[in-house]
Amino acid sequence: MSGLLSLDELRDLSKNGEVDTVLACLVDMQGRLMGKRFHAAHFVDSAWEETHCCNYLLATDLEMATPDGYVATSWESGYGDYVMSPDLTTLRKVPWLPGTVMVLCDVLDHHTHQPVPHSPRAMLKRQIERLTGLGYEAMMATELEFFLFEKSFDEIRNDKFRDLAPISGYNEDYHILQTTKEEHVMRPLRNHLYAAGIPVENSKGEAEAGQEELNIRYANALDTADYHSIAKHAVKEIAWQQGHAASFLAKWHHSRVGSSSHVHQSLWRDGNAAFFDPTDKLGMSALMKSYMAGLLKYASDYTYFLAPYINSYKRFQKGSFAPTRTIWSVDNRTAGFRLCGAGSKAVRVECRIGGSDLNPYLAMSAMLAAGIAGIQEKLELSEPMIGDVYQGESNSIPRTLRDARESLHTSALLRSALGDEVVDHYARAAEWEIEEFDQVVTDYEIARGFERA
Repeated sequence: MSGLLSLDELRDLSKNGEVDTVLACLVDMQGRLMGKRFHAAHFVDSAWEETHCCNYLLATDLEMATPDGYVATSWESGYGDYVMSPDLTTLRKVPWLPGTVMVLCDVLDHHTHQPVPHSPRAMLKRQIERLTGLGYEAMMATELEFFLFEKSFDEIRNDKFRDLAPISGYNEDYHILQTTKEEHVMRPLRNHLYAAGIPVENSKGEAEAGQEELNIRYANALDTADYHSIAKHAVKEIAWQQGHAASFLAKWHHSRVGSSSHVHQSLWRDGNAAFFDPTDKLGMSALMKSYMAGLLKYASDYTYFLAPYINSYKRFQKGSFAPTRTIWSVDNRTAGFRLCGAGSKAVRVECRIGGSDLNPYLAMSAMLAAGIAGIQEKLELSEPMIGDVYQGESNSIPRTLRDARESLHTSALLRSALGDEVVDHYARAAEWEIEEFDQVVTDYEIARGFERA
């Protein structure tokens, strides 16, 4: 597996006609790929150094609206430019699109050429640098869960998103027969991503009709976030090519389970597992215990980055395999944080709070900030919870986006670690989601009260 290209290799591929298109992409606030399609000849001639985009791309919502209230950019400031600086270490083939390669770009201020603080890649890089200063490297992996539907995006949109039918008729968790019926989507997805340099491990059916899970090998934090964003994009494009829709909505129906994005994490030092202590009964080092204590103490502060929309909070239901409490336990899928690989060098913590709708760069940067705080504050880890963690009300995950937004906005930790301007920027994003939702009359309200109110 390679898939990655050097600039010289791209020049050769462009010259001989094998590649004609370069996707220059930034990652927006929602974790989506935004950017331009370059003719390959122009990219290798000059655009590989930099290109430009409107700075509203990091101050918008899922609908690409232009909300007020952002300090970074606005109608008053005229919506100027950002610099998109291609990170050539991410230059890779896009095997599912003919003659196409992709590069991810860092977002820089047009005047100073410094990283834009609230850009997702810059936020994660800042926390990685802090961790490097302590002598550690973060290794992470994300699980991507999503639903496949019988119809295409356009058909579903034209049907007003009603009567949605998943691609299968029953729970397909680990189900080989049913997932065989979906191989026209999943097989090219695995193979194309692998050929693009994304170290795919496997895919499987998940715990609902039409629900899939894609797993990618553990890697350093920045690579993991890059892999996640590219893979999520590929899922949608490859499903579309096969006439289906793929959705990463955290909870698409009240009677169906939601989709998560569990984040596995551990710290390493000089090639050794810094979370592992063979003398501990669970194999957990003192460093790991402090890191986990930080994740637990500050979980409410960063929940917004794990659950960024109104819909995200519909997923947190008892008995659904989605957590309801910020409690840790050993190999227990009812807890918000699960200890995996106990007693081995693979010991790690899995955060189960995040939904499939998270932006991996934001989620990982916030969790690293909390883990670093745990280390620096020398926090002590509580004893693990045993049994059904759903039984109990303490240490509850914020129940609404309003609650999570308030915790984010007032977080002294995140203001110190991420910066005031970053926290204010994303608190405004949460506030805008709430404002937009509060104006909408839902189908639920009409059906419940149309006649009987």
